[in-house]
Amino acid sequence: MSISETIKNIDAAAISFSSAAPGTVPESERQLLLAATKGLQNAIESPIDTVVSIALGAHRSAAIRTAMDLGLFTALIDVQEVGITSKGLGEKTGGDPVLITRLMRFLVAMGFAKELDIDLYISTPKTGYFAAGSPLQAPITHLASCARVIVRLADYFRETGYKNPTDAYDSAFQFAMGTDLQYWDWLKADQLQQEAFNATMALTRLHRGEPWFEFFPVESRFGSTPADAPLLVDIGGGLGHDLAAFQARFPNLPGKLILQDLPVAIDDIKELSPSIERVKHNFFDPQPVRGAKAYYLRQVLHDWPDKQSLEILTNIKEAMTEESVLLLNENFLPEKNVPLYNAEIDFSMLAMFSAAERTEKQWVDLLERAGLEAKKVWYPKERLDASATLFEAVRKY
Repeated sequence: MSISETIKNIDAAAISFSSAAPGTVPESERQLLLAATKGLQNAIESPIDTVVSIALGAHRSAAIRTAMDLGLFTALIDVQEVGITSKGLGEKTGGDPVLITRLMRFLVAMGFAKELDIDLYISTPKTGYFAAGSPLQAPITHLASCARVIVRLADYFRETGYKNPTDAYDSAFQFAMGTDLQYWDWLKADQLQQEAFNATMALTRLHRGEPWFEFFPVESRFGSTPADAPLLVDIGGGLGHDLAAFQARFPNLPGKLILQDLPVAIDDIKELSPSIERVKHNFFDPQPVRGAKAYYLRQVLHDWPDKQSLEILTNIKEAMTEESVLLLNENFLPEKNVPLYNAEIDFSMLAMFSAAERTEKQWVDLLERAGLEAKKVWYPKERLDASATLFEAVRKY
Protein backbone atom coordinates (compact mmCIF):
# COMPACT_ATOMS: atom_id res chain seq x y z
CA MET A 1 0.00 0.00 0.00
CA SER A 2 1.36 3.44 -0.93
CA ILE A 3 1.79 6.27 1.56
CA SER A 4 -1.02 8.25 -0.08
CA GLU A 5 -3.41 5.27 0.14
CA THR A 6 -2.48 4.72 3.77
CA ILE A 7 -3.17 8.38 4.56
CA LYS A 8 -6.57 8.20 2.85
CA ASN A 9 -7.53 5.11 4.83
CA ILE A 10 -6.42 6.69 8.10
CA ASP A 11 -8.30 9.91 7.35
CA ALA A 12 -11.44 7.95 6.44
CA ALA A 13 -11.22 5.95 9.67
CA ALA A 14 -10.74 9.14 11.69
CA ILE A 15 -13.86 10.70 10.17
CA SER A 16 -15.84 7.51 10.78
CA PHE A 17 -14.90 7.21 14.45
CA SER A 18 -15.21 10.94 15.16
CA SER A 19 -18.85 10.83 14.04
CA ALA A 20 -19.68 7.70 16.05
CA ALA A 21 -21.71 8.22 19.20
CA PRO A 22 -19.71 7.84 22.44
CA GLY A 23 -19.79 4.29 23.76
CA THR A 24 -20.77 2.66 20.47
CA VAL A 25 -17.32 1.11 20.03
CA PRO A 26 -16.78 -1.72 22.57
CA GLU A 27 -14.05 -0.78 25.05
CA SER A 28 -11.91 -3.84 24.25
CA GLU A 29 -11.96 -3.00 20.54
CA ARG A 30 -11.31 0.68 21.24
CA GLN A 31 -8.19 -0.21 23.25
CA LEU A 32 -6.95 -2.52 20.48
CA LEU A 33 -7.50 0.20 17.90
CA LEU A 34 -5.70 2.74 20.04
CA ALA A 35 -2.77 0.35 20.50
CA ALA A 36 -2.62 -0.17 16.74
CA THR A 37 -2.49 3.57 16.04
CA LYS A 38 0.26 3.98 18.63
CA GLY A 39 2.13 1.12 17.00
CA LEU A 40 1.90 2.91 13.66
CA GLN A 41 3.15 6.12 15.23
CA ASN A 42 6.09 4.33 16.84
CA ALA A 43 6.97 2.74 13.49
CA ILE A 44 7.05 5.95 11.46
CA GLU A 45 8.21 8.68 13.82
CA SER A 46 11.81 9.85 13.56
CA PRO A 47 14.22 10.07 16.51
CA ILE A 48 13.57 13.82 16.62
CA ASP A 49 9.79 13.19 16.69
CA THR A 50 10.28 10.87 19.66
CA VAL A 51 12.44 13.34 21.55
CA VAL A 52 10.03 16.21 20.93
CA SER A 53 7.01 14.16 22.03
CA ILE A 54 8.69 13.17 25.30
CA ALA A 55 10.36 16.48 26.09
CA LEU A 56 7.37 18.71 25.36
CA GLY A 57 4.66 16.63 27.01
CA ALA A 58 4.73 18.84 30.11
CA HIS A 59 4.08 21.92 27.98
CA ARG A 60 0.76 20.49 26.83
CA SER A 61 -0.50 19.66 30.29
CA ALA A 62 0.57 23.11 31.57
CA ALA A 63 -1.30 24.84 28.74
CA ILE A 64 -4.45 22.78 29.34
CA ARG A 65 -4.39 23.48 33.10
CA THR A 66 -3.89 27.21 32.52
CA ALA A 67 -6.64 27.42 29.88
CA MET A 68 -8.99 25.44 32.12
CA ASP A 69 -8.36 27.61 35.19
CA LEU A 70 -8.76 30.75 33.09
CA GLY A 71 -12.12 29.47 31.82
CA LEU A 72 -11.23 29.34 28.13
CA PHE A 73 -13.00 26.02 27.56
CA THR A 74 -16.17 27.37 29.16
CA ALA A 75 -15.97 30.56 27.11
CA LEU A 76 -15.57 28.55 23.90
CA ILE A 77 -18.15 25.84 24.51
CA ASP A 78 -21.07 27.48 22.69
CA VAL A 79 -19.10 29.40 20.07
CA GLN A 80 -20.07 28.26 16.55
CA GLU A 81 -20.20 29.57 12.97
CA VAL A 82 -19.02 33.19 13.26
CA GLY A 83 -16.35 32.37 15.86
CA ILE A 84 -14.71 34.48 18.55
CA THR A 85 -11.42 36.35 18.74
CA SER A 86 -8.80 36.37 21.48
CA LYS A 87 -10.08 39.80 22.49
CA GLY A 88 -13.59 38.41 22.77
CA LEU A 89 -12.35 35.49 24.85
CA GLY A 90 -10.46 37.99 27.03
CA GLU A 91 -13.67 39.92 27.65
CA LYS A 92 -15.38 36.68 28.70
CA THR A 93 -12.58 35.42 30.94
CA GLY A 94 -10.68 38.49 32.08
CA GLY A 95 -7.50 37.11 30.54
CA ASP A 96 -4.89 39.00 28.53
CA PRO A 97 -5.70 38.55 24.79
CA VAL A 98 -1.99 38.13 24.00
CA LEU A 99 -1.73 35.24 26.48
CA ILE A 100 -5.00 33.80 25.19
CA THR A 101 -3.63 33.77 21.64
CA ARG A 102 -0.65 31.74 22.84
CA LEU A 103 -2.88 29.31 24.75
CA MET A 104 -5.22 28.92 21.78
CA ARG A 105 -2.32 27.60 19.70
CA PHE A 106 -2.26 24.59 22.00
CA LEU A 107 -6.02 24.12 22.09
CA VAL A 108 -6.28 24.22 18.29
CA ALA A 109 -3.33 21.88 17.77
CA MET A 110 -4.79 19.34 20.22
CA GLY A 111 -8.32 19.48 18.79
CA PHE A 112 -10.00 21.38 21.64
CA ALA A 113 -10.82 24.30 19.34
CA LYS A 114 -10.88 25.03 15.63
CA GLU A 115 -9.32 28.04 13.95
CA LEU A 116 -11.59 29.51 11.27
CA ASP A 117 -9.15 32.25 10.33
CA ILE A 118 -6.36 34.26 11.89
CA ASP A 119 -7.41 34.87 15.51
CA LEU A 120 -10.91 33.45 15.02
CA TYR A 121 -11.97 30.34 16.90
CA ILE A 122 -14.94 28.01 17.37
CA SER A 123 -15.55 25.01 19.62
CA THR A 124 -15.17 21.34 18.71
CA PRO A 125 -16.76 18.20 20.24
CA LYS A 126 -13.75 18.04 22.61
CA THR A 127 -14.10 21.59 23.96
CA GLY A 128 -16.50 20.47 26.66
CA TYR A 129 -13.97 18.08 28.18
CA PHE A 130 -12.60 20.79 30.46
CA ALA A 131 -15.46 23.30 30.58
CA ALA A 132 -17.09 24.25 33.87
CA GLY A 133 -19.05 21.37 35.37
CA SER A 134 -17.10 18.66 33.54
CA PRO A 135 -15.84 15.88 35.83
CA LEU A 136 -12.68 15.77 33.69
CA GLN A 137 -11.47 18.98 35.27
CA ALA A 138 -10.67 17.15 38.50
CA PRO A 139 -7.90 14.86 37.18
CA ILE A 140 -6.16 17.81 35.49
CA THR A 141 -6.04 19.64 38.82
CA HIS A 142 -5.13 16.51 40.79
CA LEU A 143 -2.39 15.31 38.47
CA ALA A 144 -0.74 18.73 38.38
CA SER A 145 0.72 18.01 41.82
CA CYS A 146 1.94 14.63 40.60
CA ALA A 147 3.61 16.28 37.61
CA ARG A 148 5.61 18.53 39.92
CA VAL A 149 7.16 15.40 41.41
CA ILE A 150 7.57 13.48 38.15
CA VAL A 151 9.72 16.21 36.60
CA ARG A 152 12.12 15.96 39.57
CA LEU A 153 12.42 12.16 39.53
CA ALA A 154 15.73 12.12 37.66
CA ASP A 155 17.18 14.57 40.21
CA TYR A 156 15.82 12.44 43.07
CA PHE A 157 17.43 9.25 41.76
CA ARG A 158 20.71 11.03 41.15
CA GLU A 159 20.67 12.17 44.78
CA THR A 160 19.72 8.74 46.16
CA GLY A 161 22.08 6.61 44.08
CA TYR A 162 19.34 5.17 41.86
CA LYS A 163 17.83 3.03 44.60
CA ASN A 164 14.21 1.94 44.48
CA PRO A 165 12.29 3.86 47.19
CA THR A 166 10.66 1.70 49.88
CA ASP A 167 9.30 4.11 52.51
CA ALA A 168 6.26 6.35 52.02
CA TYR A 169 7.77 8.90 54.41
CA ASP A 170 11.06 9.17 52.53
CA SER A 171 10.01 9.50 48.91
CA ALA A 172 10.44 11.54 45.76
CA PHE A 173 7.36 13.50 46.83
CA GLN A 174 9.08 14.93 49.90
CA PHE A 175 12.22 15.61 47.83
CA ALA A 176 10.41 17.45 45.04
CA MET A 177 7.94 19.38 47.18
CA GLY A 178 10.45 20.38 49.87
CA THR A 179 8.27 19.03 52.68
CA ASP A 180 8.46 16.50 55.49
CA LEU A 181 4.79 15.65 55.05
CA GLN A 182 3.66 12.41 53.49
CA TYR A 183 1.34 12.97 50.51
CA TRP A 184 -1.91 12.26 52.38
CA ASP A 185 -1.03 14.71 55.16
CA TRP A 186 -0.03 17.32 52.58
CA LEU A 187 -3.32 16.75 50.73
CA LYS A 188 -5.41 17.49 53.82
CA ALA A 189 -3.93 20.99 53.98
CA ASP A 190 -5.02 21.89 50.42
CA GLN A 191 -8.81 21.89 50.00
CA LEU A 192 -8.67 22.39 46.21
CA GLN A 193 -6.35 19.41 45.75
CA GLN A 194 -8.33 17.28 48.24
CA GLU A 195 -11.59 17.89 46.38
CA ALA A 196 -9.88 17.24 43.04
CA PHE A 197 -8.44 13.98 44.38
CA ASN A 198 -11.83 12.79 45.69
CA ALA A 199 -13.50 13.59 42.38
CA THR A 200 -10.73 11.92 40.38
CA MET A 201 -11.03 8.71 42.41
CA ALA A 202 -14.78 8.72 41.80
CA LEU A 203 -14.14 9.15 38.08
CA THR A 204 -11.66 6.26 37.86
CA ARG A 205 -14.34 3.91 39.14
CA LEU A 206 -16.25 4.45 35.88
CA HIS A 207 -13.55 2.94 33.69
CA ARG A 208 -12.52 -0.23 35.45
CA GLY A 209 -14.51 -2.66 33.34
CA GLU A 210 -16.69 -5.28 35.01
CA PRO A 211 -17.30 -4.64 38.76
CA TRP A 212 -15.79 -7.23 41.11
CA PHE A 213 -19.18 -8.36 42.36
CA GLU A 214 -20.15 -9.48 38.87
CA PHE A 215 -17.41 -12.11 38.70
CA PHE A 216 -17.30 -13.06 42.39
CA PRO A 217 -20.10 -15.35 43.74
CA VAL A 218 -21.55 -12.80 46.16
CA GLU A 219 -24.95 -14.35 46.88
CA SER A 220 -23.73 -17.90 47.41
CA ARG A 221 -20.89 -16.75 49.65
CA PHE A 222 -22.57 -13.93 51.60
CA GLY A 223 -26.30 -14.69 51.39
CA SER A 224 -26.50 -16.29 54.85
CA THR A 225 -25.01 -13.34 56.77
CA PRO A 226 -27.18 -12.38 59.78
CA ALA A 227 -28.99 -9.08 59.24
CA ASP A 228 -27.32 -7.44 62.25
CA ALA A 229 -23.79 -8.68 61.43
CA PRO A 230 -21.17 -6.76 59.42
CA LEU A 231 -21.28 -8.02 55.84
CA LEU A 232 -18.85 -5.83 53.91
CA VAL A 233 -16.37 -3.32 55.35
CA ASP A 234 -14.97 -1.01 52.66
CA ILE A 235 -11.65 0.17 54.12
CA GLY A 236 -10.36 3.44 52.69
CA GLY A 237 -13.50 3.55 50.55
CA GLY A 238 -13.52 7.30 49.90
CA LEU A 239 -16.97 8.68 49.20
CA GLY A 240 -18.60 5.25 49.19
CA HIS A 241 -19.10 4.71 45.46
CA ASP A 242 -18.18 1.01 45.58
CA LEU A 243 -20.55 0.25 48.46
CA ALA A 244 -23.34 2.22 46.77
CA ALA A 245 -22.90 0.18 43.58
CA PHE A 246 -22.77 -3.06 45.59
CA GLN A 247 -25.96 -2.16 47.45
CA ALA A 248 -27.75 -1.25 44.22
CA ARG A 249 -26.77 -4.61 42.73
CA PHE A 250 -27.78 -6.63 45.84
CA PRO A 251 -30.47 -4.57 47.60
CA ASN A 252 -31.85 -7.54 49.58
CA LEU A 253 -28.59 -9.06 50.75
CA PRO A 254 -28.59 -9.27 54.59
CA GLY A 255 -25.87 -7.77 56.75
CA LYS A 256 -24.39 -4.34 57.42
CA LEU A 257 -22.45 -2.32 54.86
CA ILE A 258 -19.74 -0.21 56.50
CA LEU A 259 -17.65 2.53 54.90
CA GLN A 260 -14.37 3.49 56.54
CA ASP A 261 -12.04 6.37 55.66
CA LEU A 262 -10.33 9.40 57.15
CA PRO A 263 -12.52 12.27 58.42
CA VAL A 264 -11.60 14.48 55.44
CA ALA A 265 -13.17 11.92 53.08
CA ILE A 266 -16.18 10.98 55.23
CA ASP A 267 -17.02 14.65 55.79
CA ASP A 268 -16.97 15.26 52.01
CA ILE A 269 -19.73 12.70 51.31
CA LYS A 270 -22.72 14.38 49.70
CA GLU A 271 -24.76 11.44 48.40
CA LEU A 272 -24.83 8.05 50.10
CA SER A 273 -27.63 5.88 51.44
CA PRO A 274 -28.10 6.36 55.20
CA SER A 275 -28.26 2.56 55.47
CA ILE A 276 -24.51 2.47 54.78
CA GLU A 277 -22.72 3.04 58.07
CA ARG A 278 -19.93 5.64 57.96
CA VAL A 279 -16.91 5.20 60.21
CA LYS A 280 -13.96 7.60 60.51
CA HIS A 281 -10.96 5.30 60.65
CA ASN A 282 -7.25 5.32 59.91
CA PHE A 283 -6.22 1.92 58.57
CA PHE A 284 -2.90 2.17 60.40
CA ASP A 285 -4.91 1.84 63.61
CA PRO A 286 -6.44 -1.45 64.82
CA GLN A 287 -9.51 -2.45 62.82
CA PRO A 288 -12.59 -1.61 64.97
CA VAL A 289 -15.04 -3.93 63.16
CA ARG A 290 -14.23 -7.49 64.15
CA GLY A 291 -15.48 -10.66 62.53
CA ALA A 292 -16.96 -9.11 59.38
CA LYS A 293 -17.91 -11.45 56.57
CA ALA A 294 -15.69 -9.53 54.16
CA TYR A 295 -13.10 -6.78 54.40
CA TYR A 296 -12.63 -4.95 51.13
CA LEU A 297 -9.73 -2.84 49.83
CA ARG A 298 -9.96 -1.22 46.43
CA GLN A 299 -6.76 0.28 45.03
CA VAL A 300 -5.52 1.17 48.50
CA LEU A 301 -2.34 -0.85 48.78
CA HIS A 302 -0.92 0.26 45.44
CA ASP A 303 -0.57 3.65 47.18
CA TRP A 304 1.75 2.16 49.80
CA PRO A 305 5.10 0.34 49.64
CA ASP A 306 5.43 -3.09 51.24
CA LYS A 307 6.52 -1.63 54.58
CA GLN A 308 3.26 0.25 55.17
CA SER A 309 1.08 -2.23 53.23
CA LEU A 310 2.05 -4.95 55.69
CA GLU A 311 0.94 -2.73 58.59
CA ILE A 312 -2.45 -2.19 56.95
CA LEU A 313 -2.93 -5.87 56.20
CA THR A 314 -1.87 -6.92 59.69
CA ASN A 315 -4.50 -4.68 61.28
CA ILE A 316 -7.17 -6.26 59.09
CA LYS A 317 -5.92 -9.78 59.73
CA GLU A 318 -6.16 -9.31 63.50
CA ALA A 319 -9.87 -8.47 63.15
CA MET A 320 -10.66 -11.47 60.91
CA THR A 321 -12.18 -14.74 62.07
CA GLU A 322 -12.30 -18.14 60.38
CA GLU A 323 -15.46 -16.97 58.60
CA SER A 324 -13.92 -13.76 57.28
CA VAL A 325 -12.36 -13.09 53.90
CA LEU A 326 -10.25 -10.23 52.64
CA LEU A 327 -11.13 -9.03 49.15
CA LEU A 328 -8.28 -7.11 47.56
CA ASN A 329 -9.45 -5.30 44.42
CA GLU A 330 -6.33 -4.25 42.52
CA ASN A 331 -4.90 -4.06 39.06
CA PHE A 332 -1.72 -6.06 38.54
CA LEU A 333 1.13 -5.82 36.11
CA PRO A 334 1.72 -8.63 33.64
CA GLU A 335 5.10 -10.30 33.98
CA LYS A 336 6.11 -9.11 30.50
CA ASN A 337 4.97 -6.71 27.76
CA VAL A 338 3.53 -4.23 30.27
CA PRO A 339 1.29 -1.62 28.52
CA LEU A 340 2.60 1.92 28.62
CA TYR A 341 -0.42 3.10 30.64
CA ASN A 342 0.32 0.60 33.41
CA ALA A 343 4.02 1.52 33.42
CA GLU A 344 3.05 5.18 33.79
CA ILE A 345 0.71 4.44 36.71
CA ASP A 346 3.50 2.41 38.34
CA PHE A 347 5.85 5.39 38.06
CA SER A 348 3.18 7.66 39.53
CA MET A 349 2.97 5.36 42.55
CA LEU A 350 6.77 5.40 42.82
CA ALA A 351 6.96 9.19 42.66
CA MET A 352 4.16 10.06 45.05
CA PHE A 353 4.27 7.25 47.60
CA SER A 354 7.43 5.12 47.11
CA ALA A 355 4.81 2.49 46.19
CA ALA A 356 4.29 0.30 43.13
CA GLU A 357 1.91 -1.51 40.86
CA ARG A 358 2.56 -5.20 41.61
CA THR A 359 2.49 -8.39 39.57
CA GLU A 360 0.13 -11.19 40.58
CA LYS A 361 3.02 -13.04 42.20
CA GLN A 362 3.99 -9.94 44.17
CA TRP A 363 0.42 -9.47 45.44
CA VAL A 364 0.21 -13.09 46.57
CA ASP A 365 3.62 -12.81 48.26
CA LEU A 366 2.56 -9.62 50.07
CA LEU A 367 -0.56 -11.34 51.43
CA GLU A 368 1.46 -14.34 52.57
CA ARG A 369 3.97 -12.15 54.42
CA ALA A 370 1.08 -10.48 56.26
CA GLY A 371 -0.11 -13.85 57.59
CA LEU A 372 -2.87 -14.26 55.02
CA GLU A 373 -3.43 -17.07 52.56
CA ALA A 374 -4.45 -16.19 49.02
CA LYS A 375 -7.25 -18.67 48.34
CA LYS A 376 -8.16 -17.60 44.82
CA VAL A 377 -7.62 -14.90 42.25
CA TRP A 378 -10.81 -13.83 40.48
CA TYR A 379 -10.65 -12.30 37.01
CA PRO A 380 -13.25 -10.33 35.02
CA LYS A 381 -14.56 -11.96 31.85
CA GLU A 382 -12.99 -9.25 29.74
CA ARG A 383 -9.52 -7.98 30.65
CA LEU A 384 -8.87 -4.31 29.83
CA ASP A 385 -5.78 -2.17 30.56
CA ALA A 386 -7.43 -0.75 33.69
CA SER A 387 -9.41 -3.83 34.70
CA ALA A 388 -9.34 -4.79 38.36
CA THR A 389 -8.61 -8.27 39.65
CA LEU A 390 -9.93 -9.63 42.95
CA PHE A 391 -7.62 -11.44 45.36
CA GLU A 392 -9.50 -13.48 47.96
CA ALA A 393 -7.53 -14.21 51.14
CA VAL A 394 -8.20 -15.74 54.56
CA ARG A 395 -6.35 -15.54 57.83
CA LYS A 396 -3.72 -18.18 58.50
CA TYR A 397 -4.08 -20.10 61.78
